[in-house]
Amino acid sequence: MKEIWKKMNLKGHLLTAISYLIPIVCGAGFLVAIGMALGGSSQDALIQGKFSFWDTLATMGGKALGLLPVIIATGISFSIAGKPGIAPGFVVGLSANAISAGFIGGIIGGYIAGFLALWILKNVKVPEWAKGLMPTVIVPLLSSFISGLLMIYIIGIPIAAFTDWLTNFLQGLGSSSMLIFGLVIGFLSIVDFGGPVNKTVYAFTLTLLASGVKEPVTALQLVNTSTPIGFGFAYFVAKLLHKNIYGQAQIENLKSAVPMGVLNIVEGVIPIVMNDLFRGIVAAAIGGAAGGATSMVLGADSTVPFGGFLMLPTMTHPWTGLLAIIVNVFVTGLVYALIAKNKTDEELATEEKAEEEEISFDDIEIL
Repeated sequence: MKEIWKKMNLKGHLLTAISYLIPIVCGAGFLVAIGMALGGSSQDALIQGKFSFWDTLATMGGKALGLLPVIIATGISFSIAGKPGIAPGFVVGLSANAISAGFIGGIIGGYIAGFLALWILKNVKVPEWAKGLMPTVIVPLLSSFISGLLMIYIIGIPIAAFTDWLTNFLQGLGSSSMLIFGLVIGFLSIVDFGGPVNKTVYAFTLTLLASGVKEPVTALQLVNTSTPIGFGFAYFVAKLLHKNIYGQAQIENLKSAVPMGVLNIVEGVIPIVMNDLFRGIVAAAIGGAAGGATSMVLGADSTVPFGGFLMLPTMTHPWTGLLAIIVNVFVTGLVYALIAKNKTDEELATEEKAEEEEISFDDIEIL
């Protein structure tokens, strides 16, 4: 059974689809943010002579964001079945939208459409003259027909009910519940510094974003933004404490990791954390939990779920996101400066020497 799940690679297909989704979400989110900030509004239809340029931007972005279930379904189905999976993924995503099954419906529908298309490709036998029609006509037609009907008549209705319940539940949470929710999101989103756990939480928060709940994905992205800056702040705190926590190579890494963090790229801090992995994870997790809780309690609600500091102008109250970043940076930096090992000059010299050692090509054999 374990081998079957491994072979299905459910997580891999989801992460692939998310990688396709992020640029679309960012582009559409910024269009909405710019349009609405300058007086526009997202409309159901643009009637000639009755809309402004800013209405156009907001509507373009809003329509794109409304297709998130379609995009995720198409991405998953394509990841599973290749080109023959595009049409059924698109159709099942539209079906999920039509029945209000939302982002969760899009994800489940994408798996159904993709694996169904793959099964038809491998198992349906056709005459020799019809084989050329398999990837372009037969597979898309059969898989679109079956997966679309499954979504509308069987799985879509309970998913739509669950999505509606989840949205109402989260919107009805009080401050104390938001605090706990934010702690969990902040902790989980940073413990692997942009790895599989982070991406899994991101998929969940995107589900909520598609239902109009912006706060969870905002909290996650603010934590990603803050963590590298927090490790940079730790350098100055350590100096005040008369501690040497970074070698010269790590200091050089910080010069790129911090600017990357400003733009919401957390992976730049990994080489620094790897030098003191346990303490680095502890500091990032505590700081992320504090930042996530602050973001959720204050209601930071970015329209754009990516971009670091560029997210702030898209919030209803930008100061909420800025304060969450400050809290996260301060806690991460302070905790790491306190718990990180105070390295002696000898240890720093050894680290630097190890970094500077050149690779010897004497033992390399070219076959």
